[in-house]
Amino acid sequence: MNDEHVVKVGMADLKVAAGGAILKTTGLGSCVGLTLFDERTKVAGMAHVMLPSSEIAREASINMAKYADTSIPRLIELMRQEGAEPRRFVAKMAGGAQMFAFNTNNDSMRIGPRNVESCKQMLKQFHIPLLSEDTGANYGRTIEFCCMSGVLTIRSVQQGVKEI
Repeated sequence: MNDEHVVKVGMADLKVAAGGAILKTTGLGSCVGLTLFDERTKVAGMAHVMLPSSEIAREASINMAKYADTSIPRLIELMRQEGAEPRRFVAKMAGGAQMFAFNTNNDSMRIGPRNVESCKQMLKQFHIPLLSEDTGANYGRTIEFCCMSGVLTIRSVQQGVKEI
């Protein structure tokens, strides 16, 4: 019997899982799928980050999972509640593509690269090492993170399947 179960992480969403679970998110274009992992407790978290900063939020009630600067602290907090220790956290991430070509230097059109930069900045702020990444380029990705092994599997039509 397979004891693994899939925990789906939607767009602008975050989830925490442990043990035999697989965290999965689809549709990563300019969005970043960021994972945190505590190998000792086998507790992992995944955020599907849509935008780099909550400073641009227009909604009255901010969705904490939507922005890099709010989703990562929230993920750390939720993982800690499950017994994970932040000083042991390691990160992996994928996505942050530049899905469309623009003939402009307007920074607001660089959502993918800005999402990657913002996630890295937050990881640095919390002293969490980024072990590996598959970011940039111009194609979408689906990712799955195994809470037992700490392996991040990335699937894309253009690049096939790879593990980091």
